[in-house]
Amino acid sequence: MISLEQKVISFLGKNKEMSFKDEDFSYEAIFLCNVKPDPTNARYLPTVMISDEDAALFVNRKISKRTLAKMYDAEGLVLVGHNCFINCLPHGSPDWKKANETIHSIVDLANNLAMSEIIQVPTVYPIQDGQFQILTGHRRYFALLYTYGINSVSQFKVYQCEPILLKTKQFQENASREELPQYGKLVSFNAALLELQTLSDARLRLGLKKLTVRDTVSILGISMGSFDNYKVLTRYPCVLSAYENGIALPFMKAKKIVLTIEEQYKEKHDKSVLNVTDKHHINEEIDCVLNGKTQKVSPPRSAFKFKKINSANTIKTLFEANIFQLDIGIDWQELDWGKAADVNDALAQVIDYLESHNRDIP
Repeated sequence: MISLEQKVISFLGKNKEMSFKDEDFSYEAIFLCNVKPDPTNARYLPTVMISDEDAALFVNRKISKRTLAKMYDAEGLVLVGHNCFINCLPHGSPDWKKANETIHSIVDLANNLAMSEIIQVPTVYPIQDGQFQILTGHRRYFALLYTYGINSVSQFKVYQCEPILLKTKQFQENASREELPQYGKLVSFNAALLELQTLSDARLRLGLKKLTVRDTVSILGISMGSFDNYKVLTRYPCVLSAYENGIALPFMKAKKIVLTIEEQYKEKHDKSVLNVTDKHHINEEIDCVLNGKTQKVSPPRSAFKFKKINSANTIKTLFEANIFQLDIGIDWQELDWGKAADVNDALAQVIDYLESHNRDIP
């Protein structure tokens, strides 16, 4: 199987540049039975489509869920047909709950469709034998199927061929749609960013300039502010997990939580650059806040700090002189050596004293 990098290098070798304007497409009426969902899409619902006849039998209670599940080998999947969704995932499981939430949102969309008959058409591209793969619009496709049945015909935006940067195209198509689930948006952004990194690497291999941040933002079709929001929210795995598990929190509030915890961690540990271990600890802290968990309190670590020393004589005196005998104004007997903050204050006083008296100290 040809890798994405090989496809991109081959394309750039022939064309030098990759256009991100709309590829050739047309609007066509297609039978819903000839359209296939994309199982790699974050908004994918694991489904089996049933015939209009079987859907009618189920709606009229002439056939059972168990019988249909056996007929269509649908255990662990969702049966979908005209006027029915049948959730065959293990009842009460996290996947069953997620599927139910998706089903409710699709039924709401279908009800709006039935009332207005206005819908942004799903986008597809041809695969083989007259079949089409969904690029964007999985929920809209299922809403059409639920409303009209598997044997109905509907309008689709059809690309001439599969886009090379498939996930980037999906993100572009959906970037302006506010009603999309937050988790799907984050996953879609991550997938598009990985593709664009592959494109950037391929350009370098061919002696071309790599993509800048501004180039990436322009290709994705979003503002620099939105790009920063996505970058912050996809920085830590726990944020994606929280949205996957149904947390309902505006992106800006989640971003503020992430940045606040990061800043507090840097101040607490006197760090400007975070390593892998730091990010792991920050991920745990963010997870606790987003999910309302009680974080384990680690034993406080003593962090003794020297303030900035400007004179070599001060360092020399620190090694040579008996600091306890100098008239610095510190009661060494009363100093709580177990408190890092108190010890740091004492160290600061010592250094201030030595900096101002280093010529007077024998």
